[in-house]
Amino acid sequence: MTTIYDVAERAGVSPATVSRVFNGTNVSPEKVEAVRRAAAELEFTPNRAARALRTQSAEVIALVIPDIENPYFTEMARGVEDVAAEAGYSVVLCNSDSQTEKEAAYLRIAVAEHMSGVIIATADESTSLDALRAAGRPVVAVDRGTRYDIDGVVMANRAAGASAAEDLLAAGYRRIAYIGGPEHIDTAAERAAGWRSALVAAAPESDPDELARFATFRVDGGRAAMEELLALPEPPDAVVAGNNLIGVGAIQVLTEHGLTPPAVGVAVIGSLPFTTLSPRAVTVVRLPARHMGVTAARMLLDRIGGDDQPARTEVLHGEVLSASAGRD
Repeated sequence: MTTIYDVAERAGVSPATVSRVFNGTNVSPEKVEAVRRAAAELEFTPNRAARALRTQSAEVIALVIPDIENPYFTEMARGVEDVAAEAGYSVVLCNSDSQTEKEAAYLRIAVAEHMSGVIIATADESTSLDALRAAGRPVVAVDRGTRYDIDGVVMANRAAGASAAEDLLAAGYRRIAYIGGPEHIDTAAERAAGWRSALVAAAPESDPDELARFATFRVDGGRAAMEELLALPEPPDAVVAGNNLIGVGAIQVLTEHGLTPPAVGVAVIGSLPFTTLSPRAVTVVRLPARHMGVTAARMLLDRIGGDDQPARTEVLHGEVLSASAGRD
């Protein structure tokens, strides 16, 4: 389906100019003619109901994320902002702290202030988007799925968990633990499922679940779970950290116990934002967070521009940077 980006490229203008032409706002006659000619050539017709709604909305997008201090989400936010700014939209950043009440308050504000749309990484499965949908505001989910039939951009989380465990197995580790965020968050559960499948494939008789721990997605969650794992009668010889901050917490505890890699293997899903270890010491399954933000913002702008195709989900894959490969 043709989008405003296709029309903008054909007309030689920005996506924001295309949006303004079809919204009836002030644009030079030359640009109006170029846009309408390009739209006709590409057979692009904005949805009339969506166009009527847009004339009553501000050129503002709400981005609702669970933790603004997490570099993963700030990187994602940068991708959203870059695309939105190019299209003439401003972004309001809302930090929910993974609290459904706080998240709900931000979503009410998005409706009350007639924001054009919302990009959201939901606090949990109980998040309600009913008011937004009733108001006709487009919504794109990022990082996590929802119970709604809406557009989304997610990571290949199961594959990321499997890749992290497989890299540690290839390095010779066998008793590999997993520390994830809250188990009811699908990113944590899916990464755990990938880790589990890799261990069972390597040793069908094994019971990896004894080495699974679910905590918060923060540094303190990684610390508490790593302390608990080290206190086992037979501690793990390696650990997969379900996100970047969990990885930091786990490495802090290992360091305090004199067990820095490779004494205990570590693989981190996401990135390793701050550590005193050499980057060669830890396997990282790097997730394209900025690309997720870029993709989500483009999806949302397409919907704002009148795209009425069925909801779709984009799945992005991580890149394994192996500790055993001698990374730069």
